[in-house]
Amino acid sequence: MNASSKPDPGSNPAGKANPGGKQAPGNAKTNANNGSGDDNAPKAPSKHFILQAVEADLKSGRFDGVQTRFPPEPNGYLHIGHAKSICLNFGLAADLGGACNLRFDDTNPAKEDTEYVDSIQDDVRWLGFQWDNLHFASDYFDQLYTWAEKLIEDGKAYVCDLNAEETREYRGTLTEPGRNSPYRDRTPAENLELFRKMKAGDFADGEKTLRAKIDMSAPNINLRDPVMYRIAHVEHHRTGDTWCIYPMYDWAHGQSDSIEKITFSICTLEFEHHRPLYDWYCDSLQIHHPRQIEFARLNMTYTVMSKRKLLQLVKENHVTGWDDPRMPTLVGLRRRGYTPESIRAFCADIGVAKFNSTIDVVRLENAVRDHLNKVAPRRMAVLNPVKLTITNWPEENGKPVVEMMDATNNPGDAEAGSRQVPFTGNLWIEQDDFKEEAPRKFFRLKKGGAVRLRSGYIVDCEDVVKDDDGNVIEILCTYDPATKSGQDESGRKVKGTIHWVSRDHAAEVTVRNYDRLFCVENPDSSAEGKTFLDHLNPDSLSTTTAYVEPELAKAQVGDRVQFERLGYYVVDPDSTDSAMVFNRIVGLRDSWAKIAAKK
Repeated sequence: MNASSKPDPGSNPAGKANPGGKQAPGNAKTNANNGSGDDNAPKAPSKHFILQAVEADLKSGRFDGVQTRFPPEPNGYLHIGHAKSICLNFGLAADLGGACNLRFDDTNPAKEDTEYVDSIQDDVRWLGFQWDNLHFASDYFDQLYTWAEKLIEDGKAYVCDLNAEETREYRGTLTEPGRNSPYRDRTPAENLELFRKMKAGDFADGEKTLRAKIDMSAPNINLRDPVMYRIAHVEHHRTGDTWCIYPMYDWAHGQSDSIEKITFSICTLEFEHHRPLYDWYCDSLQIHHPRQIEFARLNMTYTVMSKRKLLQLVKENHVTGWDDPRMPTLVGLRRRGYTPESIRAFCADIGVAKFNSTIDVVRLENAVRDHLNKVAPRRMAVLNPVKLTITNWPEENGKPVVEMMDATNNPGDAEAGSRQVPFTGNLWIEQDDFKEEAPRKFFRLKKGGAVRLRSGYIVDCEDVVKDDDGNVIEILCTYDPATKSGQDESGRKVKGTIHWVSRDHAAEVTVRNYDRLFCVENPDSSAEGKTFLDHLNPDSLSTTTAYVEPELAKAQVGDRVQFERLGYYVVDPDSTDSAMVFNRIVGLRDSWAKIAAKK
């Protein structure tokens, strides 16, 4: 059956995602080889199997347009795995001149909430996409009920009195066929009367179900008379108490696709065995029949993707909420400082596959590093401070002279310009950048050695001051006035450059150094008696007070910067004008790889 992919009139069209007027990264590319005949000409990107299938159906005339949908259940927050599906569904529609709907499959009111509906819409927009039409499965409850009555009248559905446990027992196993329900041979008239009483609220929860009459001996268990409706006297977040029977997901999903004239129902691989049921419903009703195509869901190291487990982390206070920066939720990644561009690039990088696999989280971390390296301004911050005092620094009227140093904002972006950073003889540097007795290849500051201060002067370490326990609490240096950065004609060469902030001008901020939530690659793989919670990383968050250059006092919530030589950071919403909070997005390099190599 052909189906055009025009948006419904008056539905909520708002255009397709096209951030910055460019194709969103991760979208399928349909351009063919440029056909120049030059063997050295750039080759067209390869097309994944879903794009190939879609183009073949368009060419054969099976469909005359592309209409996709992203159909989340509003029972939790979206995570990075959903981002892959969003990019695929919206990307296919954008690349092939079609449309993509956002539809909430809200068929289980006991677990759904408008909070999730609102957050999902925010996440889709934040990723850079906009749906053509906004729908809810609950919009179609009347039509779904009418179609259910039709199947009853056609002898293809019946009311069953078996409870949930009995239904499972009768269903059989993967190696044994099921048994017919003792209520399977009720007449259509009896079934219709009972189904209408179910709708009217005459029965208690679980007392009866409506089941499709297919084949209890089918090798595919999904075809063994699946439940279509169950009784649930629960208020729905949109329909209130209008209904006390609710459609099962498999019944509502395909029929909702049909109503919206979806042409390609793109699902994750676990729905492959549900496809025969999807097809059976459409064929039995003789309605528009979309094509379901399955792809491998996203699994990622050091991460759990189960909504149930993510909810458990929140409810048991292992994290601070759905938007905890350690969570793989999109709201968590956003608060962590990840950019939509980096997530789209990650989805493009991992591609679309037919078989399940696990993606190394480093690829996600690299994606945000690559993007922030291009766009994040550089700033200096000291997280683990020790005093550095320049003993020969000039003074005026008994106070150290303040010299403004010109510091580059982004060495890879000439248009980013520079900023002025105050420099005096009283500085903070990182404790790790100094060793009193250092190994030969230690190219930072050591006693008797020299180092360049970023955008400043070369300093020579003359001595140190220690506390009663022998800890270095102050480093005493002299500076070479002829070595100012950008004006150095001294001819001196030093191998190390370190960052600093002026003790007289630094702003004091809170820094939250976030790391991976789990300390093993596969938290779901646990020994007997253990759960994924046993693999929580006790060092996934450390908080410290840091000193930062004055320019950072002007930063706004959501601003991302590179703390030079330390990593990428974002201003957290907990910040106030008098108390700034920065979250670490990611380090400058993968420190976990070094740890793994040592092990």
